[in-house]
Amino acid sequence: MELDGKVPSGPIESLWDDHRFDMKLINPANKRKYRIIVVGSGLAGASAAATLGELGYNVDCFCFQDSPRRAHSVAAQGGINAAKNYQNDGDSVRRLFFDTVKGGDFRSREANVYRLAQISNKIIDQCAAQGVPFAREYGGLLDNRSFGGAQVSRTFYARGQTGQQLLLGAYGALNRQIAAGTVRMHSRVELLDLVLVDGHAKGIITRHLVSGRIARWAANAVVLATGGYGNIFYLSTNAMGCNVTATYRAYRKGAFFANPCFTQIHPTCIPVAGEHQSKLTLMSESLRNDGRIWVPKAVGDGRAAADIPEEERDYYLERKYPAFGNLSPRDISSRAAKEVCDEGRGVGKLGRGVYLDFADAIGRLGEDVIRQRYGNLFDMYEKITGENPYRVPMRIYPASHYTMGGLWVDYNLQSTIPGLHVIGEANFSDHGANRLGASALMQGLADGYFVIADTVAHYIASNPGDVPDTDAAEFREAEQDVRDRIQKLLDVDGSRSVDSFHRELGAIMWEYCGMSRNAEGLQKAIGMIGELRERFWREVSITGENEEFNVSLEKGGRVADFLEFGEVLCYDALNRDESCGAHFREEHQTPDGEAKRNDEAYAYVAAWEFKGVGQKPELHKEPLKFEHVQLATRSYK
Repeated sequence: MELDGKVPSGPIESLWDDHRFDMKLINPANKRKYRIIVVGSGLAGASAAATLGELGYNVDCFCFQDSPRRAHSVAAQGGINAAKNYQNDGDSVRRLFFDTVKGGDFRSREANVYRLAQISNKIIDQCAAQGVPFAREYGGLLDNRSFGGAQVSRTFYARGQTGQQLLLGAYGALNRQIAAGTVRMHSRVELLDLVLVDGHAKGIITRHLVSGRIARWAANAVVLATGGYGNIFYLSTNAMGCNVTATYRAYRKGAFFANPCFTQIHPTCIPVAGEHQSKLTLMSESLRNDGRIWVPKAVGDGRAAADIPEEERDYYLERKYPAFGNLSPRDISSRAAKEVCDEGRGVGKLGRGVYLDFADAIGRLGEDVIRQRYGNLFDMYEKITGENPYRVPMRIYPASHYTMGGLWVDYNLQSTIPGLHVIGEANFSDHGANRLGASALMQGLADGYFVIADTVAHYIASNPGDVPDTDAAEFREAEQDVRDRIQKLLDVDGSRSVDSFHRELGAIMWEYCGMSRNAEGLQKAIGMIGELRERFWREVSITGENEEFNVSLEKGGRVADFLEFGEVLCYDALNRDESCGAHFREEHQTPDGEAKRNDEAYAYVAAWEFKGVGQKPELHKEPLKFEHVQLATRSYK
């Protein structure tokens, strides 16, 4: 089956505006007749719920945190991209479009990326009007800094707290609609299934995480904004609660999952300190603006950084990629760090780290300037490691971070299930095989504030009708499936904790489907995941009951989904017999160790259809056409 992205025809520069004009509208007085479910309250979900509520729809917004403010968007540090060209350094919508397609190694849909670049400028205006405290220059204009994968300064930021400040802006807009009565907020509630009526997404089944109450919710359309699946690696920069359940349950109901093997490894994370850890801490990519990355030239050099003279240091990114240096894209920078550590030149007790050194910048600019730019990040590093980065270099190493893959959506952000729209990191649409830094916040807010309201309206106007009755057979059957799955977990009565299975799965994924992959390892991983899943259903221990606050049960359901989804991810990585972006197949690399694409065979989106637990999913392809960016070998040298 060849998928149709439903990209309209016409000049790409006016494609979105022309398409908006052609889409159906809903009379303002009629919007209050319709109900929309938004699952997730991060930047994408909160902005979507606030926008839809402002327009007059009745919105039910769900999150499993105790407050929308605790969505994982709060953890984003470095900034948000926009093509304002405030620095007059040659930036433009077209350049942001080009950088994003190139950064994704030519595996994204051109039309979606161009729309994202166009909308980026509106996002900054929107957020500044909300009072987001972006950094400003001496004259009062908004400041910019550079980021990986670009040679212009286009990243707007609020020190190292950009995600938090943007989320507070969206949260304020959301609260306004909650107070107005257009949005009903449901906190500490988790989606456990999607309800289809006549093949269309018309509701969800949820579990209240405090009381255990199972509930049915109906609407005219459903929007998923539930983030990515990076926690499948167990050790990641994601919050502990981040999971794949919402998108995976939609996948089981018929939504295709696109490019799941495109998982991003972030190059600047605090290294693993020991087996006791359950997550890793991200240090913002913005630090690479002023920090220089290096390792000793000699293998096994155990001296302190200050004792290693300049001529015995290898600034390997500057050496290998002189045009971009320390601002080389994340996938390239991550693999380069792994390479020098594999050679035995890593630093730290475990030898899995490289230095991020600010001595030159402090000497050039002064400590006060560096403190103003990155003070909260330096403080966080010192609290975690006990080391003062103003005096000694930071130690960093790559870690699982973002996922470019997600549910397949067309140009209207609608999945293969009519009525199910997917926004932000939960969909696959904008980043190809590698996301450029500071583009996640951009996509989440573009989808939420400026795209979804038009596309959902078009769907509802094309499919008018009443909100279905939650007593309908489809809702009863979906609820029973949820109850049966919960009871199955509770009935195992084994002796192993959920976390032990999650850790073992993460080790498999990191070893065989992490920064590099090969066919033999991926085939081995598929078998190991299947065996681990069988042991999970024999040996896992879920204490307590459903009708109560039960963290073990929460985790059990999420890890059970990871144990099924892990196979899908590995099948996708095995099928894509090329290297591109963050997907590095060891069999396909250039003589100097760079990723080697195969455009003739793999210039497509791989969208997978569920065929049963333990069964190989069915592959569907959406061919990628490049009419505005010429396919080329990605080079940052």
